Amino acid sequence: MSVSLVWFRRDLRLSDNPALTLAKSRGKPIICLFNLDSARVRRQDVDPIHIEWELDCLRTLKSDIESIGGVLLFSYGDIIEKIEEIHHTHKIAAIYGNEETGLQWSWDRDKAVAKWCESQGVKFSESPTNGVIRRLKSRDNWKRQRDSRMEVSVIEPITQIVAPDGLNSDHIPTITELGMIARPLAHRPNPGESAAIEVLQSFLEERGRTYRKGMSSPISAQTACSRLSPYISIGCISIRQILDYSNRKARIVQRNPRSKQNLGWTGSLSSFRSRLAWHCHFIQRLEAEVTLDHLAMNPEIDKHMARTIDGAKFRAWAQGNTGWPFFDACMRSLSATGWINFRMRAMLQSVASYTLWLPWQLTGLHLARLFLDYEPGIHWSQVQMQSGVTGINSVRAYSISKQSRDQDPEGHFIREWVDELSHVPTSHIHEPWLMSQDEQKKYGCMIGVDYPKPIVDEKISRKEGISRSYSAKSQPDSKNRSKVVYHLHGSRKRRRS
Repeated sequence: MSVSLVWFRRDLRLSDNPALTLAKSRGKPIICLFNLDSARVRRQDVDPIHIEWELDCLRTLKSDIESIGGVLLFSYGDIIEKIEEIHHTHKIAAIYGNEETGLQWSWDRDKAVAKWCESQGVKFSESPTNGVIRRLKSRDNWKRQRDSRMEVSVIEPITQIVAPDGLNSDHIPTITELGMIARPLAHRPNPGESAAIEVLQSFLEERGRTYRKGMSSPISAQTACSRLSPYISIGCISIRQILDYSNRKARIVQRNPRSKQNLGWTGSLSSFRSRLAWHCHFIQRLEAEVTLDHLAMNPEIDKHMARTIDGAKFRAWAQGNTGWPFFDACMRSLSATGWINFRMRAMLQSVASYTLWLPWQLTGLHLARLFLDYEPGIHWSQVQMQSGVTGINSVRAYSISKQSRDQDPEGHFIREWVDELSHVPTSHIHEPWLMSQDEQKKYGCMIGVDYPKPIVDEKISRKEGISRSYSAKSQPDSKNRSKVVYHLHGSRKRRRS
């Protein structure tokens, strides 16, 4: 008897999984497969923390699949070789998967699978998931189509899988069994679909009440933000599920928005649901242009900017040793935990691109390896925005001094992550280089010895970067390209004149 093969990629869940539900409806025995692509593991934007997180979540998925009678096979290598092996033994009638938006390598992999299926007479079915619209003709229609898809009811998880007789699940290897070493992460989330639902529920029960006000500071954002991004990045939960839960919460709040129980929720839920839409918006950019990790949306602007690598500046930036306390605290916190809030992510990239004038491709790769929740569509869209190479977004050159005083006024976050400044008083915590020699001795932090001097004059360098960006943006060829970029990628939330 032939079988249906369900190919799991970044959709490690049973709930709201159209591919699995469709395969179940066909009535054939089902084999579930996850292939860890060897080509992906070798990529510069991939870090062992990504693979380890995926394997841990895959283990919980395996348990969930086995609990309803199914089996999960694991392969490390080339997907074509694995499906050929399965086809030889079980005869695959159809392969079911959910659409994945990824960089060029993943598009090439998916096309190779489609080509193999065509050559073997095997049906290849990919189901839409989340709010990214494949083969979109115009951005004018995107929001309507996205919202329509999000309004469809969440697909309930299937309750039974019939697997081929005698077939057992494979062992899911650990990261060390694969010969890799992942850096340890503090406060690492629990893996899996059930953990994702628990995190969402904790957010909607209380933590999210302060979302709108608390998401900007790296201190308050640790609890005020949803903290769902690691789960979303590998599909332990879908955007539609999150929106469904959020809408239910909103309906409860709307009954009596001014009650003590519901106070603060209206604005926070509005902001949160808006960001779920932006999530789809940015991944839609990658759907249309799979080379965002190395080619600027507006290559003319990028050419005019002509950023160059400076090894010393890059190392200081990457290691959190710039001499700017708040910046260094953010970079060190990210490296230690794999997460930091959105505003600080934007600042890290903005400083690299404007203040230090470093190539966005290189700095973007470094940040990709630091984020546990690395999502190519979000990440590279944001890297290009914060580097000014889209031509359709305003220049966002963050002032470290302003962010430091706004988001960490007492310096608590700085002292937590920059040990060298642990005894520096609040009056000097944001600009310790202004301390006198006597003060540096008194507080146990000699600038240039215990903690570095600022690598450049932040104010002067940032202004210079802004000026050079506007100059590149104003060139005729840059402007012409910007019109093309807007047609393909621009938000239609507000019509542009």
